[in-house]
Amino acid sequence: MSHTILVVDDDAAIRTLVREFVSELALIDLVVEADDAASARARFAEHAPHLVLLDMNLPDGDGLDVLAHLRSAGDVPVVIITADSSSSRTIRAMQAGAYDYLVKPLEPETVRHVVRRALAHRRLSEEVDALQESLAGAEVSDRIIGVSAAMQAVYKLIGRVAASDVTVLITGETGTGKELVAETLHQNSPRRRGPLVRVNCAALPEMLLESELFGHEKGAFTGAIERRKGRFELASHGTIFLDEVGELEPSTQKKLLRVLQSGQFERVGGQVTLDVDVRVIAATNIDLEAAVESRRFREDLFYRLNVIRIDMPPLRERHDDIPALVAHFLDRYRAAPSAPPTKISDQAMGLLMNYDWPGNVRQLENAIQRAVVLSMGRPIAPEDLDLATGPFGGAPPPIDPAALVRARVPLAAAMADLARATSHEALRQAEGDADLAASWLDITPSRLAELASAPPAADDAEDGA
Repeated sequence: MSHTILVVDDDAAIRTLVREFVSELALIDLVVEADDAASARARFAEHAPHLVLLDMNLPDGDGLDVLAHLRSAGDVPVVIITADSSSSRTIRAMQAGAYDYLVKPLEPETVRHVVRRALAHRRLSEEVDALQESLAGAEVSDRIIGVSAAMQAVYKLIGRVAASDVTVLITGETGTGKELVAETLHQNSPRRRGPLVRVNCAALPEMLLESELFGHEKGAFTGAIERRKGRFELASHGTIFLDEVGELEPSTQKKLLRVLQSGQFERVGGQVTLDVDVRVIAATNIDLEAAVESRRFREDLFYRLNVIRIDMPPLRERHDDIPALVAHFLDRYRAAPSAPPTKISDQAMGLLMNYDWPGNVRQLENAIQRAVVLSMGRPIAPEDLDLATGPFGGAPPPIDPAALVRARVPLAAAMADLARATSHEALRQAEGDADLAASWLDITPSRLAELASAPPAADDAEDGA
């Protein structure tokens, strides 16, 4: 997409410099000039620019008044051109909503970088607004957010198996949205008018879990003062969702296997065999194949559960989905029910996009909820985000040459640690802007990500010592 830029400055030489600086950017289609406040307003109305570069000292008016007019006319990023970045007027301009500022004399690369970032901010704001509008009032089945290829594969598989009664095993790390997939499968199945009963298999000890699943008769154990139906009975003609199924004890695994094979079970302490019509959806964050090999999980139960398998990708493998997820959570956690969703700065979005997300979507949701509270109505800034572990999953420890020598770390490994630490520091100084950090280090953004996310070589050497 090509963009139009409006440059407002009474100095023709400054306008010419800006035109020359941005002429190398393929994303710029038209540069419009204005030399005073009146012509700035007229050019803005005529051309509807995507970005405005505005000098604060105009011959016929105050730049702050022009800024206020432009900001009221639309969500267009305005970059201030100033001779003194410490002046109170520049500070007031930033407080009034200016996107950034450029200090005279203008440097070509600085101008191009600010222009690129401002246009990316404009595009991101438009995408977030569109996503928030499309997500308003979404049903549960529409709340699995993502446009990445990995999520498209998940959607297709859900669509193919939802209408059947086949058993589904949902795998993936904690926080990837396994329960939401289970809800979507149920909602889009012929059993949607029946109940969806959830069981957290890791939350209860074995004896209580058996009672929760299968029910118990009066007097079956101490405290069983009356007959109680279990979750399988309560889920009759609906769906039962067994979360953390990999945590089941062997005796419970055996009883679950029988239900899957025959649809029959007995309550704890009971003699009557009960039949149940229920669809089973299970989820786990552990490697069940490895658990089978180590004899912690029954092989026959694994194959009964693993008829259809849906693997939920971790968030670090689908960063393209982060803007849509952020829009969804900004809409969910409005400061007040009638308030518009909180905005987010492109610096903060840059941090989110470059973070490794060990806690996956759940961690992102918590980070956005916290940031909305801390921002108090203003656009979310980097300092509102609780990302203490830093981009790519953790800031590297300080490099101590003496420790490296004591650990007999080869020079190549020590240099790898230095590259990792330098990559993290570049990302920190660039406020999460991977393109800018990579340009400083004269490497590609993908190489920057590779260096920053690499495990510490020194730690590996010490572990093997």
